Amino acid sequence: MISDLFIAVLWSISPLGEAKVGIPYALLNGVNIYIAFLFCFLANVLVFPIMMFFLKVINIYFFKYYYYKKAAIFVARRAKIGAGDNVRKYGFWGLIVFVLIPLPGTGVYAGTIAGYLFGLERKRAFLANTIGIFISCAIVWTTTLLAMKGFN
Repeated sequence: MISDLFIAVLWSISPLGEAKVGIPYALLNGVNIYIAFLFCFLANVLVFPIMMFFLKVINIYFFKYYYYKKAAIFVARRAKIGAGDNVRKYGFWGLIVFVLIPLPGTGVYAGTIAGYLFGLERKRAFLANTIGIFISCAIVWTTTLLAMKGFN
């Protein structure tokens, strides 16, 4: 169970799945439903400070390399296009809505980049991402539990 929880936490931190993959993984492998929610949620929230550090400190150093710059601009454009209208028009609330949608490309990674690109205050961007992550986790958690109950 501990190893399954650890793998779920790694999925929740990963940009490939976030908690959208971590929660179902944990639940399908027998981790306690409340522990799975809590750990995957907290792991997903942990991404925000890591990404902000990366964007403010490390990104500046690597931006001088051509291939990194090309990849970073591609990722920034995708985040800006995906969240652009919502964040530009509604700010804080738009970022919450963007992050809470449990679809690929709409999680905390893209939300952090979008908040950074649109110049949202760091504390407000963190709060918006956290609220969005919580609602997204609740949707995925509930859907997974209902699906598991339906299959039994």
